[in-house]
Amino acid sequence: MPDARHVGRNAANVTYDPRALVIKRPLFWLSLPLLLPQGLWVKRTALRMPPAAGANSGVVGNGPTRRLLLVGDSIIAGVGVEQLADALPGQLARALAQRHQCRVEWHAHGDNGASCADLLRQLPEIPAIRADWILVSVGVNDVTRLTTARAWRQRLTALLTALTIHSPQAQVLLAGVPPMQRFPALPSPLRQAFGWRAARLDRVGQQVAAEIENVHHLATPVPDDPTAFASDGYHPNALACAQWARVIAEGT
Repeated sequence: MPDARHVGRNAANVTYDPRALVIKRPLFWLSLPLLLPQGLWVKRTALRMPPAAGANSGVVGNGPTRRLLLVGDSIIAGVGVEQLADALPGQLARALAQRHQCRVEWHAHGDNGASCADLLRQLPEIPAIRADWILVSVGVNDVTRLTTARAWRQRLTALLTALTIHSPQAQVLLAGVPPMQRFPALPSPLRQAFGWRAARLDRVGQQVAAEIENVHHLATPVPDDPTAFASDGYHPNALACAQWARVIAEGT
């Protein structure tokens, strides 16, 4: 969720040494009893923002027609932005149209709060269009719901495989699980613990993407800057979505 002012300076995704993640894995589970009260407090007091208003599909640009399908959680639902056209779906469509000099028909299937298991159950609801690009945003809710790495791997593999079958010619873009230690809404030490867990699931996501043809993992850059977030301190604002969209488009 980068702010345009930070590109090239501090908008790069935070990474953890894989060896450190192995050490922190048991520490995460052992710390849960201590983190539970803080987690419940966040759940009770966090600002709840609605999905973005506006149509969940649209057309932008001029030239040969290409199709963009977006599938995922609150990011695809546009939470934190007033209009879906100004959230990641609409912004990415414009960025792709500009980069590829084409007309982009976009369709968004976003479910606020969805985990990978939820998206698997919703596969029959996904628009039956033959997409050229499919963006997948999932993982944050698997972190907060304490999905195990094994279950995450199995479900993510099933989801991405199903999407490659849905549109065999599509370039499937998996947005990396963001570094949650940079989410202003999360207090410390919960922020650090979720950051460790997000890095663990993201590493699994990279491995899964590498194993499936036409699937590409794209790290999600989150600047260490609260102004890149919506008022809930958890989702990117419109400016951050615009810059994030350009980063994704550059990877196509």
